[in-house]
Amino acid sequence: MVVPSFLDLPERTGKPREAGLTHVFDDGIPVGLARDVLAAAAPWVDVWKFAFGTAYLDPTLSAKLALLADHDVLACAGGTLLEVAWTQDKASDYLAWAANAGFPLVEVSDGATNMPRTEKLRIIEAAADRFTVLAEVGSKDPAAPVNPEVWAKDAVADLDAGARWVIAEARESGTVGLYHPDGSVHEAVVSALLEVLEPAALIFEAPRRAQQAWFIHRLGPNANLANIAPTGLLALEALRVGLRADTVRHRR
Repeated sequence: MVVPSFLDLPERTGKPREAGLTHVFDDGIPVGLARDVLAAAAPWVDVWKFAFGTAYLDPTLSAKLALLADHDVLACAGGTLLEVAWTQDKASDYLAWAANAGFPLVEVSDGATNMPRTEKLRIIEAAADRFTVLAEVGSKDPAAPVNPEVWAKDAVADLDAGARWVIAEARESGTVGLYHPDGSVHEAVVSALLEVLEPAALIFEAPRRAQQAWFIHRLGPNANLANIAPTGLLALEALRVGLRADTVRHRR
């Protein structure tokens, strides 16, 4: 891919990235569409999450995983699938299945069930022997209280247990956890997380353009952002480097 270079744009990290990650939310798109998306945007995609339990049902899973590997994009199995397995005492079976399928990443979450913290940490430790682990903090329940200090404490513990990155929960709607019901950022949560962890260790779910722009203004073009729709990848990259009105730099 030949990218023009005549504009002065903010510097972006390159693959394999430690920061500036773009994390895709795949809710079951066809493999043909995934192929087209990657043909257009693979250089800016780092993690591709098979959301909730779609990986368990997708008949094209093997083809998608091979496609992602060909484009140097890390495939991640969703955390809800692991939580369902845990409720059936089959978390170990789940991890064996994910390894056999060829997932390099797994997400470990506790936001959809009543999984105790001790269980989550145990699963992170077990998973870290075979996978790069993304640990999610926060609940998927819109009625659950949001305590910034608890989120920060849990994030540190998850990293100590072996997670590589911590994901701040927002769901695909961007209206729970990290965000208020109107989609605005729960700034106290962000501040609490950044007080205890470096930005490179945190991935913020940000499905909405305004949310993405907020984090880019706060953390710069190399903020780690997740729950990005496959068809919104180039739009996000344009937002990161100031090629969209929300982040244009007025220099003249």
